[in-house]
Amino acid sequence: MDFSQRVFCGEVKTDDAGRDILLAGWVDAYRDHGGLLFIHLRDRSGIIQIVFSPDVAGENFCRQAAALRAEFCIAVQGEVRRRLSGTENPNIETGEIEIFVKKLNVLGESDPLPFAISDKAMVAGSASAGEDNVAEDLRLQYRYLDIRRPVMQNNLLLRHRIFLTVREFLSSRGFVEVETPCLTMSTPEGARDYLVPSRVHEQKFYALPQSPQLFKQLLMIGGMERYFQLARCFRDEDLRPNRQPEFTQLDIEASFIDEEFLYDLIEDLTCRMFSIGGITLKRPFARMTYREAMDTTGSDRPDLRFGLRFVEVTDLFSQTKYAIFRQILQRGGCIKGINIKGQSEKLSKNVLQNEYAKEIAPSFGAKGMTWMRAEEGRLESNIVQFFSEAELNGLKKRFNVEDGDVLIMVADPSYQIVVSALGQLRLHLANRLGLISAGSFYPVWVTEFPLFEATDEGGVTSSHHPFTAPDRVDFDPKNVEDLLQLRSRAYDLVVNGEELGGGSIRINNRDLQRKIFAALGLTEEETKEKFGFFLRAFDFGAPPHGGLALGMDRTVSMILQTSSIREVIAFPKNRSAACPLTGAPSSVKREQLAELGLLNPGGENTLPGDAHQENLLDRISWVSRIGATAEERKTLEQALVQADKLAILARENAGLDDPLCTVTPVANRMREGAKEKRSIFAEKGQLLKSAPAVKGSYFKVNAVLE
Repeated sequence: MDFSQRVFCGEVKTDDAGRDILLAGWVDAYRDHGGLLFIHLRDRSGIIQIVFSPDVAGENFCRQAAALRAEFCIAVQGEVRRRLSGTENPNIETGEIEIFVKKLNVLGESDPLPFAISDKAMVAGSASAGEDNVAEDLRLQYRYLDIRRPVMQNNLLLRHRIFLTVREFLSSRGFVEVETPCLTMSTPEGARDYLVPSRVHEQKFYALPQSPQLFKQLLMIGGMERYFQLARCFRDEDLRPNRQPEFTQLDIEASFIDEEFLYDLIEDLTCRMFSIGGITLKRPFARMTYREAMDTTGSDRPDLRFGLRFVEVTDLFSQTKYAIFRQILQRGGCIKGINIKGQSEKLSKNVLQNEYAKEIAPSFGAKGMTWMRAEEGRLESNIVQFFSEAELNGLKKRFNVEDGDVLIMVADPSYQIVVSALGQLRLHLANRLGLISAGSFYPVWVTEFPLFEATDEGGVTSSHHPFTAPDRVDFDPKNVEDLLQLRSRAYDLVVNGEELGGGSIRINNRDLQRKIFAALGLTEEETKEKFGFFLRAFDFGAPPHGGLALGMDRTVSMILQTSSIREVIAFPKNRSAACPLTGAPSSVKREQLAELGLLNPGGENTLPGDAHQENLLDRISWVSRIGATAEERKTLEQALVQADKLAILARENAGLDDPLCTVTPVANRMREGAKEKRSIFAEKGQLLKSAPAVKGSYFKVNAVLE
């Protein structure tokens, strides 16, 4: 068959009726109707039905076709025909036509599948074969099969289209795609680095980049002016459901710009990316300062698809007689609340008191929760009698209370506990009450983040990274209180409560950069060691510049509305940061560690168990590339000891200095008196009955040698 003439399954049209065409792909499903065999043939473009009829294909090809099973890889040549009226299949794009096969070529057979791949029904109205849930680790173990599923292929194809849109858009705006190193120097950027030992430079390490931060700033100093990269980044972070140890980041940096340039650029690009998923975003995107986000939603990643914004009511209770509120306010605390409009019927007194006040709110860190319901113009609760009419009227006015509303308030000496607990309650209630419209998207820029955060040791650390420009330069790097008041020229793009990316205007003044390093507690020597090459570049006229990075896995996942970013990555790690497909991360041989100088990095003390592990079996195992289980090691080690003793003895008896490879002549040995006979199980056809896997008339076992 001439594959240059091949036609894609999904591209065959009704206008092709009467043509002879060549198709290739995988058997998606099959149906045997006695004289006729119907098969769904699938390739990347779609599915088409092929028909084996003795009148067209002949007896030989029909017999061959009868042996086909799911996921056999085949090529067929046949005539395109319109289906008979009433037999059309609306489940597939090509449901009005079918191919009557004249020739068949089986390109590759398939073993029984670990899970169903087909997700299209052959007959209209019937259930598809691929609707059953499959454990994610099993899918990842056989990812190459999982990728055959049309939904996974569609995700990867749309990811490709989104990436292509990014490249075309940024190129049209004068940005140049530049690759930066993956083997670089370890620098403090917030997360732990993945380290790569160097064989040539003993006991020295490269680091895989958490981001191309320093290199993209150096490109600006180098005069590239507008740079982008779809960069692979690596972070050895604690596990979270929607994170990967390696991920793809859209990295953007530009010179001679300000925040407004980047807001306009990224909004335009984001709208184009989301439109590929059929989603229209409204511009301009909303903007909210970090302080406003925390004050009104309790999160620096605010979900604005629904209301339930916090209302400050601390001042209403300055003279309260309610003991709990009074004690909290005496300790400098605050009181905030939310009004859940018109939800009184869904939030009964029992639910509010026994579920939210006693269980849910404490699970979010609150020491307590106060609730009130509006009925017939009055606020009602189990503690309403402790408040004055002025306080109750103040609440009704401040919250704009109407009958059917429910008020929830959290009070605590700690502002952080109040906004955190109330923020989690806000999200919990929105989900429980169905307040979030399906398919809605609300992007927002969060700005003016604190430049520094306090550390437990009494110092500060960067909230973003140490290259972010502050909102002012007149600060004392030794005054912690002053440092904590600084705001940054940083910005995050948040959609539906998810941070898609963030960036900042960078520092381009060498004295200011050194001042920031001093505030972080870095000495001149440490600064020179970690950032000497970077600071030296600032001595040659660094332009004002800034940039942003978007997490592309997370962005594509949101556009395609998948349950996890793993659904839009070809070969992801699982929730334990492991790869069920390849077995990574895995142990390596001691010889590899020795070659890298990692067995005794201190150079003084032998590692515990080091001498014991250095034995002949390890060496033979490494050379032969054959592993040994714990049970096998003991027997093999004993055999090697005896063989070594025999070799020494034979060498001494023969008066030889060189070791011998064997102490006995080579000869074949057969068990005496044994007579061949056919197994009784073979005679009964049960020889392979208990085999874990069978292919033809043979046991199927794992490969011994690679």
